[in-house]
Amino acid sequence: MNDNSILSLILNASIPVQLVMLILLLASIFSWALVYVKRTYIRQSQAEAKTFEGRFWSGINLSDLFAQLSVRQEKRFGLEAIFENGFREFARARKAELDNASVVRAAHRAMKVSMSREIEMLESNLTFLATVGSVSPYVGLFGTVWGIMESFRALAGVQQATLAMVAPGISEALIATAMGLLAAIPAVIAYNKFTGDIDAMIVRYENFLEEFTGILQRQAQSPR
Repeated sequence: MNDNSILSLILNASIPVQLVMLILLLASIFSWALVYVKRTYIRQSQAEAKTFEGRFWSGINLSDLFAQLSVRQEKRFGLEAIFENGFREFARARKAELDNASVVRAAHRAMKVSMSREIEMLESNLTFLATVGSVSPYVGLFGTVWGIMESFRALAGVQQATLAMVAPGISEALIATAMGLLAAIPAVIAYNKFTGDIDAMIVRYENFLEEFTGILQRQAQSPR
């Protein structure tokens, strides 16, 4: 009795089809690992932003808030990093006795640079998910086409072909298409979810930057 289990079909597949399956398996593993890492980082960024906004709008003195962040040993990210870099540049420019407009521009420029770094961290490696989502079905289809082609080539020297002879070869080839879809679908879903979350975070960063710039403009006009 022939063993037509999925594992048996994979092990008995031709080398090119097995190679395609291996590529898709590795792509799926790396995709899931990246999904876990990105999901964790984005959630941390969202929680950090919520916590920091609560402290920022609580009425705390900005100099005190800056001092509290500066003494912490762990690396700042998200809104904390944007605030810290902006306020540090604001204090440095005021100490250099620049005019009010120059002080605010310097702080705004520092926050823009910091925000760009934070956005780059949020968006890092998203292209890998997009690539897996768009390419995997075609890689799987290539394996299927190759497997079916090999099955029909094997029938060339047979006098009488039967369904039982060609079915295993076609089945193992179709597994490649299934693996391509299994790699692509989660990657596409995760990419779309992360893109939406990141866009919301970018809007949050931009709103904070503009609001904080307005506060710094008022502080720059106060007596030194």
